[in-house]
Amino acid sequence: MVASGLAELVPDPDRGGGWTLLLDGAPQSHVDLDDPTYLEFEYVRRIAAAIDLVAPAGTPLRVLHLGGGALTLPRYVAATRPGSPQRVVEIDGPLVELVRSALPWDARAKIRVRVGDAREAVTGMRDEGYDVVVVDVFAGARTPAHLASAEFVREVARVLAPDGWMIANVADGPPLTYARTQVATIRSVLPQAALVADAAVLRGRRFGNLVVLAGRTPPPVDKLARRAAGDWFPGRVEIDLDRFSAGRPPATDVDAVASPTPPESLFSSRT
Repeated sequence: MVASGLAELVPDPDRGGGWTLLLDGAPQSHVDLDDPTYLEFEYVRRIAAAIDLVAPAGTPLRVLHLGGGALTLPRYVAATRPGSPQRVVEIDGPLVELVRSALPWDARAKIRVRVGDAREAVTGMRDEGYDVVVVDVFAGARTPAHLASAEFVREVARVLAPDGWMIANVADGPPLTYARTQVATIRSVLPQAALVADAAVLRGRRFGNLVVLAGRTPPPVDKLARRAAGDWFPGRVEIDLDRFSAGRPPATDVDAVASPTPPESLFSSRT
């Protein structure tokens, strides 16, 4: 048991160094200890593609990961951008210790892990300290409400470099009320944005993950679209976010809500 529930590490039958972390039976992370550039989950590949495209290949980036899991993305960045200083904030201390002991990362990687609440941690950080902030935080299967408000996004924006990027994993299903509000909320602070997801998810036909790339400068839309189209499960890039948000106002600390609970059937087919 960890703070988040029952944790299980299941070996990947197709990859010798592969492991899936389950929390209460639901896939939470997948890592390949032999090849950290291998990314099993679709939404993780979309986040990684965004990280790949915001700076020249191999250039070290200062990356803050809010939400750690099995540290799939920190391992990926360490492998593809050696020398990148990275900080991970994960609220579940026992989970961190499990991952550290059972799925150790390269000791040469500049990865520091802090146990704590993501918003509280960001509030105490210095201005402009990061090039990328990845927001992928779940309590169980839901993103907490206090990480879904404009006030929280302002704190993320404060710790970003002027040309930095926030990359957020947003989970939602029909009719995409939460996702539309989150896009409006993020863009109220970081107006230059793009949304990447499976076409069926974007159309509100099924539950899934939508990845928001947002900053103060235009995102690399064409390159992002090519990467999304070439994925094992092709995705689409949406840039008409005024239309997508459908006039929804940004969420605040007063009215922000947690992300919706995903259907149980989602986890039986997650990739």
